[in-house]
Formats: sequence, C-alpha cells, structure tokens
Amino acid sequence: MEQCDIAIIGGGMVGALAAALLAPTGLQIRLVEAKAPTPFAPEQAPDLRVSSLSATSVRLLQQANAWASIMAMRAWPYQRLEAYEWQGFNTTFNAEDIDCAFLGYMVENRLVQLGLWHALAEWQNVHIDCPNGLTDLKQTDQGATLTLNNGQVLQAKLVLACDGAESHTRSFTDIGMTAWDYAQSCMLISMQGDALEPDTTWQQFTPSGPRAFLPLGLTTGSLVWYDQKHRIKALAELDNEALAEQVRLHFPDRMGHFKVLDKGQFALRRRHANQYVQGCVVLLGDAAHTINPLAGQGVNLGFKDAQALSDIIHHAVEGGLDFTDAKGLQRYQQQRRGDNLLMQGAMDVCYHTFSNDLLPLKILRNLGLSVAERSGPLKNKVMKYAMGL
Repeated sequence: MEQCDIAIIGGGMVGALAAALLAPTGLQIRLVEAKAPTPFAPEQAPDLRVSSLSATSVRLLQQANAWASIMAMRAWPYQRLEAYEWQGFNTTFNAEDIDCAFLGYMVENRLVQLGLWHALAEWQNVHIDCPNGLTDLKQTDQGATLTLNNGQVLQAKLVLACDGAESHTRSFTDIGMTAWDYAQSCMLISMQGDALEPDTTWQQFTPSGPRAFLPLGLTTGSLVWYDQKHRIKALAELDNEALAEQVRLHFPDRMGHFKVLDKGQFALRRRHANQYVQGCVVLLGDAAHTINPLAGQGVNLGFKDAQALSDIIHHAVEGGLDFTDAKGLQRYQQQRRGDNLLMQGAMDVCYHTFSNDLLPLKILRNLGLSVAERSGPLKNKVMKYAMGL
C-alpha cells in the first residue's frame, strides 16, 4: 500500500491549483487525473472551453508559478465589460475607472491546466498520477484508503475532491446535493473575424437567453449563446456556415465579417453540496458547487476554494498542528459556502429577471441597467468584488 499526505482526485484547473498552492508545505501530494491535457502548439485554433480569470485568480496563478507559462502560450486581457438589453440602456465597466490595467483575462481552460502542470513538475513532493482514476474510497481512522483504476491501493490522510460536477469522489461520501436544471442550454462558438473588439467583452440579454462575446485575440473570439434546449440542439446540428448565418441574425451587429471555427453545447445546471467536508474528504470547485455561467465566475469561485483550504493547511503545518483537524476543515466550509451561495443567488436573480418577455419587466430591467451605469462608486464596488479585489 502506497501512502501520501494529500490525495487530490482531479487534475483540472482547480485540482492542479490546489496542488500547486499546497506544494510549498512539503506534504506528500498525489494528483490523480484520468486524462492529460493536449500539449500546446501556437498554430492551434482556440479551444471551446474558455474561462474569464479575475485579478485574484491571476494572482493565485502567479503565486503558483504558473502564470508565466500560461502567458508564454496565450492569454488575452480585456479592459471593458458591457451588459445591455436595449441599446442606450447599458452598464459598462472600465478597468481605468478603478485604476486597473485589466478587468480580467480570457484563457482557454486547457492552457491554465497545462501551465499549472508545468509548475507542478518542479516539486519533488508532488506526483501526478495520469492516466488514473478512483474506483473505491473507504474512510478509516487514519484517513482514507483509495483504490485506483490501475489496481493501486493508496492510503491518504486527506482527500480533495476536485473531479467536477459529477464527482466520483463525492459519490463515496454521504454528502447530499441540492440541484436543478435550468430551462436553457448553452452553445459555445469559436470564431474568427476582421472587426472584433479585442479589449471588450459584452453580453446582450434577450428573453430566450443572453448572447455574449469573449475576446481571445485581435482576430479570434468565443461566442456564448444561451437559449431553450430544443433551440440549442437544433443549432448544434447546423454546419459552420449555416450557424454563422444564424449568429448574424440573432447576435448584435458589432463583429464585422466572421466565420465559425468550431462549436459545442452543454446543459445548464445548478448544484450545491449540503456540506463541503465529510470525514477526511473535502469538496472543491464544481464538485462542491456549479453556477449559472452568466458572469463566468465558476472557475474563480473554485480558485477561491483552493486558496482558502491552502491557507488553512499552511497555517496548520507551519504551526506544527494536525492539518486534517476537523475544526480547520470546518473553517474552510464556513469561509467558502456562504460566498458561493451568494454568487449562485446573484446569478439566479439575473437569470430569472431577464428570462421573460413581459413588457413592464423589460422596461424595469432596462431602467435598472441605466441606473447601474450612473451609480458611480457602487458600480465600482461591484466591479471590484467581481474581480476579487
């Protein structure tokens, strides 16, 4: 039986960041991941899966010694964010209003993962076990006994579940979930154009769902199309040229000539674990909570989870204390669950407010966006909160 201090199941963005932040403790860490990310090549088209990284997330990646590697591949800063339904009734956030160089960075998920894996390779106390996965987990007085896909048996003092919304690790605990599906689905569209707005990400609300643009470079970007499930299913069956024509019909006319490079779809679901800790198993990221992706905050919340747990474990190790102590782990849950619930609730209010076609509500919500645009310090405070400042 092999042993480690911390087993992290899931080597995606959140799991890899947790490993990188915990590595300086000197604890023996095993990162178990089913599939390695595809290596980067500059000629590759942008991936469909893209995240908007807040300023706090960028700082965490710098702390993990991964940001330089990510920037050496590709990451795109943006300085403006616009939200509107009717033209003239919009809210615009500018980085210069709060004396920042950027509001955030658009980065492909795979490149964040690659940058973190490059950083982890420098730590002798971190072992990446890939391809591998979890087939069984039994908790003991000493921690947990894990059986892996390749037949290995691993004894770990602490287990971090970072294996996504359908967490296999979570299924071995008694942790319940509060969950429901939204009426909408989402389509991601990778595109290339000659008149994009590389410094601006924008989102237009419609009763059937928002339409959004994420800049990924001077001539490349990602479109996000929320709509009823049957509508997204029909769009997914179109070829790229026909889909581009539908985009021209239903998106704002502010992208010039463009072509579709790739597309994909996924359902929108909200999930929240009833607790984040059960024995020696701790949930982070999507294993603990999923959120409506309206504001692109999912990965940022997961990174905050990793930071909070890392700080608690660092404090314990530096003080010669037991890093698996139940009180410390419960403190992680107390710190993160409320913040995640707040963001989930805010996104749900936004979703329900804009997902209807009643004229009185249309007028009220557009007036609300106009008032928000003129709210001055309050708008800047909201912007700073979203950035993690």
